Amino acid sequence: MKRQWQRNYLYTSASKAPLTLLGLLVVSAALLFLGSMILPAPAFAAKDDPQARKIMEKVRDRDDGDKQTSEMEMVLIDKNKNTRERRIRSFRQDKGKDTLTIMFFETPADVKGTGFLTYDYDETGKDDDQWLFLPALRKSKRIASSDKSGSFMGTDFNYSDMTDRDLEDYDFTLMKEVKVNGLPTWQIQSIPRNKDVAEESGYSKGVIWVRQDNHVVIRGVNWVNKSHRRKYFQVKKLEQIDGIWVAMELQMTTKEGKKTVHSTVIRFNNVKFNQPLDENMFTVRQLEKGL
Repeated sequence: MKRQWQRNYLYTSASKAPLTLLGLLVVSAALLFLGSMILPAPAFAAKDDPQARKIMEKVRDRDDGDKQTSEMEMVLIDKNKNTRERRIRSFRQDKGKDTLTIMFFETPADVKGTGFLTYDYDETGKDDDQWLFLPALRKSKRIASSDKSGSFMGTDFNYSDMTDRDLEDYDFTLMKEVKVNGLPTWQIQSIPRNKDVAEESGYSKGVIWVRQDNHVVIRGVNWVNKSHRRKYFQVKKLEQIDGIWVAMELQMTTKEGKKTVHSTVIRFNNVKFNQPLDENMFTVRQLEKGL
């Protein structure tokens, strides 16, 4: 079963992800300074590391449960630290090796009734399908591949972060082993294999930190394609529910140099697995109907 190193961003319970990614960090001051000095020029010429790829395959195949329901609290924080809060209900179910996800915004009033549906396909080379329903327009919009690098609902996550990334689209390099919060991790670099992948995902390079004991992505940084900005990801709270590791709180922060441009915090509550979900829930018709 394919699982996001990117969709670990949103479902570590983060996606090919993620998310997306899917799948990111609070790093040491030295790493943050070093990152601010690096320009995000695409490489597209990295040599794939078999050891790193094997680790990423374990990240992808990690059990993230099935038939999941949850409540989400989303907090958007601007550069002046002003906040906007949103409440969302989310549902996820596997269909064979594919993953179906639907979410409905409940508050505040300006986003109430908005829905988002994703078909995350396991097949290599097959584009994932995404639809966004805006009640003001009273119809669903399919997200084109060319739009997947855009911001998802004004957050620091883009549409490509909301699905798994295909491992075959990237070259991976094991940079080093390092402890994060006292736990051993692998630090792995990912480079898109061509400019089309970079343009669709929105990222020219990424570095992630993978816990060695459970293959969960707990930190990461992505270089925004054709930009001096970077996005830093951190799993701030990780718990086991029914034996499944779930990111209960995570944060994505956009920086330009040392300056924070914007940040998004997501908290999960009331996470349950093996719920009686109907496959008919994961349709455009249900998306437009709402809960």
